[in-house]
Amino acid sequence: MATKVLIPLCPGFEEMEAIILIDVLRRGNVEVVSIGKSKEPIIASRHTIHLADKTFSEIQAKEYDAILLPGGLNGTKNLMAEPEIQSILDSFHSFKKTIAAICAAPAVLRKFNLLSGDDPYTSFPSTEDLAPGAGGKFTGKRIESHNHIHTSVGPGSAFEFALYLLELFEGKEVMERVKQGLLLP
Repeated sequence: MATKVLIPLCPGFEEMEAIILIDVLRRGNVEVVSIGKSKEPIIASRHTIHLADKTFSEIQAKEYDAILLPGGLNGTKNLMAEPEIQSILDSFHSFKKTIAAICAAPAVLRKFNLLSGDDPYTSFPSTEDLAPGAGGKFTGKRIESHNHIHTSVGPGSAFEFALYLLELFEGKEVMERVKQGLLLP
């Protein structure tokens, strides 16, 4: 049975991070469902227009294995403002399901106390002020994993992070097959 993953798309999300995660994981036969607040088009950080597969209210968190948060400054701020996202994240966290965030999005995990104390995380370096006073210890690594939470630095690490998550979900053989087909350096 394929891993089932949610990727929320809020206005201002970073296109490369979301689309690369969706594309690479789907190449590895992961069932990826993008979700948005409504069925309306979503304008991303570079003004590209996207449609989510489902709305926040249409999904049942218990049916999914992981949630992956793309960054983008405004996308992250919009994720932080969505009570449905906090509810989904709280549910995933309580069941120790995989939670991942890239670029500015680890600030969402810090704001909602999924990362606290000295829990290691990484993110885009200048996003500390998005969750002032929140916990977690910034490491600056390209990818950081702590228990069931995985974080990465930004658009330049999107392929690396997607392949890392694909290996986590579907194994090294599937990841290597997909990686080979991408012709990465």
